[in-house]
Amino acid sequence: MTDSKTSVRALLRQAHGLPWVAPAVGLLAALSVYPMVFSVKVSLTGQAGGFSFEHYLRLLTDKFFLISVWQTALYSFFALSAEFLLGLTLALLIDSLTRGRSIFRAGLLIPMLLPPVVAAVAWRLIYNPQFGVLNGMLKVAGFDTSHLTWTSGEGAAMFSVILVDIWEWTPFLFLLLSAGLQAIPQDPIEAARVDGASSWQILWDVILPLLKPTIALALLLRAMDLMRIFDQIFILTQGGPGIATETTSLYIYRTAFRFYNFGYAAAMSFVGLALTTIFARSLLRFMRVS
Repeated sequence: MTDSKTSVRALLRQAHGLPWVAPAVGLLAALSVYPMVFSVKVSLTGQAGGFSFEHYLRLLTDKFFLISVWQTALYSFFALSAEFLLGLTLALLIDSLTRGRSIFRAGLLIPMLLPPVVAAVAWRLIYNPQFGVLNGMLKVAGFDTSHLTWTSGEGAAMFSVILVDIWEWTPFLFLLLSAGLQAIPQDPIEAARVDGASSWQILWDVILPLLKPTIALALLLRAMDLMRIFDQIFILTQGGPGIATETTSLYIYRTAFRFYNFGYAAAMSFVGLALTTIFARSLLRFMRVS
């Protein structure tokens, strides 16, 4: 009986704080929970009205959606691989310096501080085939730039947008990996040096295993961001030429706001969410972090 009275009193004490958190909870429900529930309802509503899985079944035969998923995967793989390797290399190089670490770190973080839209607009001007800085420098160096259209050619368009992403977001990987390197204890490294291990052996057998949780976090955060890439591609190529650079997010945008098929767009969004969740869990299991 005493335990039940104690529980009731504890609940009453906690209830005193409910009026204070109610506005925040209500705002969260209005901005997050309700749109999510409504999106689920829309995705399960057929063209003729009523409950239906037709939007999800359509995804299996929509070649444009499948192409966009494939191109998103390619974009994410190449961008993430390059950003990780460059970020790790820069982190190791700067961590080995005895002076000027803070200056180099601050300089490398400048691209990441720019809004993606601003960075995309700047690179759009750089890629311009007539008066862009890139073609101008190549022309001065003696190269023929008449065929270099960058974002207009099917072969170069994907490479061009990936290059912009690498330029802007390599500092993000560098920042996380550099922080991870700073947290690694020096005793195992010194012990490996005393045992006669080479620099490569220390990196592979000591530093990288200790850095694995940071690597997993960096890859996970960046991969989830890459799988919903939209703004840079929208400004640089708008998915073109043709559909050469169209990603899943861009295809969802076109479906919802150009063709006004919100049910199908919602279904694609939830499938994309499921694929992202599966990828995240697979990555964590591969890294054996959780």
